[in-house]
Amino acid sequence: MSIVVTNPPRVDSVLVEQFSKLGIATVHEAQGRKGLMSADIKPIYRPAEIVGTAVTCEVAPGDNWMIHAAVEQCREGDILVVTPTSPCSDGYFGDLLAESLRAQGVRGLIMNAGVRDIATLTEMQFPVWSKTVYAQGTVKETTANVNIPIVCGGALVNPGDLIVADDDGVVVVHQQDVESTLKNAQARESNETAKRERLASGELGLDIYNMRERLADKGLTYIDYETWKDSR
Repeated sequence: MSIVVTNPPRVDSVLVEQFSKLGIATVHEAQGRKGLMSADIKPIYRPAEIVGTAVTCEVAPGDNWMIHAAVEQCREGDILVVTPTSPCSDGYFGDLLAESLRAQGVRGLIMNAGVRDIATLTEMQFPVWSKTVYAQGTVKETTANVNIPIVCGGALVNPGDLIVADDDGVVVVHQQDVESTLKNAQARESNETAKRERLASGELGLDIYNMRERLADKGLTYIDYETWKDSR
């Protein structure tokens, strides 16, 4: 049996927007280095960045029927996250589906498979992160599921979870972790801002991060060139 789950709870939009100035590297670190999708999930154009709530969608290999079913479940501020039930690189998604999603207020697509029409998608400035680009089309014959937990790019995504995506990739924050992750990410961002100013002034990371003693403990030794040359 295939199902479409309607009206799942979503992360509050006020919290979502507070993540809009936080990059995925910061968010990933802030939640204990978890939730990051695999390196092959990449933006089709740069720069690109979105933050929103997940609508999850399973599709059968070579079949994009359930994406059309998922569009109906999308609303303003959502991000559609799609994965096939078995690995597939076919081009499930193109400019027409992008128009349909945009009409529903969807901010972008995360696709653990192929997409096509990327020149038009780029011109539209509709953000897409995908595993590959491939012109092979799909059929509409097999059902699957919408708004159930899925694994996309190696990361668990529940419907309504927070998705943060930028040029560095995609990270997922589960609903129950959003507030603590936001607090940690904002503190981390403030700390990095202060360090950036110190680095820009010429101070060395070796000193800011107190690395010298640890490096010495690991056996790192400094030798003048002439001494080193004579000792060879």
